[in-house]
Amino acid sequence: MKLLYITNRVSGPGGLERVLSIKASYLADHLNYEVHILTLNQKETELFYDFSTNIKFHNINTEGRSIKSFPKYVKGLKKVVKDVRPDVISVCDDGLKGFFVPLWIGKPCPMVYERHVSKNVEVKKGKTSFFNKLSTAIKYRFMNFGGKYYDYFVVLTKGNTKEWNLNNLKVIPNPLSFYPEEEKVSNLMQKRVLAVGKQSYQKGYDRLLKAWKPVTEKYPDWTLDIYGTFSESEKLEELASRLSISDKVNFYAPVKNIAKKYQETSIYVMSSRYEGFGMVLTEAMAYGVPCVSFDCPYGPSDIISSQENGLLVENGDIDGLSTSILSLIQDEKSRIMMGKNARKAVQRYFPEKIAIEWDDLFTNLIHTMST
Repeated sequence: MKLLYITNRVSGPGGLERVLSIKASYLADHLNYEVHILTLNQKETELFYDFSTNIKFHNINTEGRSIKSFPKYVKGLKKVVKDVRPDVISVCDDGLKGFFVPLWIGKPCPMVYERHVSKNVEVKKGKTSFFNKLSTAIKYRFMNFGGKYYDYFVVLTKGNTKEWNLNNLKVIPNPLSFYPEEEKVSNLMQKRVLAVGKQSYQKGYDRLLKAWKPVTEKYPDWTLDIYGTFSESEKLEELASRLSISDKVNFYAPVKNIAKKYQETSIYVMSSRYEGFGMVLTEAMAYGVPCVSFDCPYGPSDIISSQENGLLVENGDIDGLSTSILSLIQDEKSRIMMGKNARKAVQRYFPEKIAIEWDDLFTNLIHTMST
């Protein structure tokens, strides 16, 4: 089967890139798919994540993001589709343009849209004016309009289905990035708490730092490590300084071997205001690390069973986040028990299980079209 993914750049350290590298590689290497990936303005030859050598890459170069580049982009789409002649096209583009690909290329075969983020991504920090609310509402209407032209509109969690007024919705979660041998899991004895993700309003690190302050007062020998792309606009180092916790928190750039960091931590914390899924939770849990997370829309409640393999906290309850972190620091027995349960719970996200769900969807689509 020829499968064409249409996306943006896949060279960076983001979640979509990681998911696509796992999923597309499995389909190409284990399920005999001929996988093609079409990127936009990707100049880098070295990719952050490892993609199968069996995957064929294509790229469209346009000048900037202005309206002038639109015809060139559409022309490039049509050319690659004509050359590849795919059996199925899957669009992985969370921007507005991704919703209209079926209209631009005439839908030459069954088409699937993959949504990797929550609609809440459109809610920007401090953007609460009437104009911004109106523009967001209009954008949502365009999204629902374009989404109807796909054969399937795939979201990551049950909660995400509540965001869309569509009849073609299907839930397929993200695959697990790795699952180490038992001897390589965390022993949960390191006095270290971990968070992973780019510095942004979405990730809520401002909330995490405020929650971390009371923890440092009771357990000054514990450290918080945050790995993710830096953003000066978030002013996190400045906030840490104001809270007098600069020596208790470390900010690091993304690293390829993030698995090693899970192995060296005892608690994982997610402070996000919203998520599409929360793959970092499943990664930490694979290493037997219990997670504390805000019950934000959407993902954490699908992944974590509170009090069983981690702790869920009401979204925005900073005191509750502090209390939950402290409870796992103080109660070693519960920490170890939740860690063991967490490792078992994420087995449902094994790549081979998720890939079969995609294979069934693609196969059924082609069968339906042929009959």
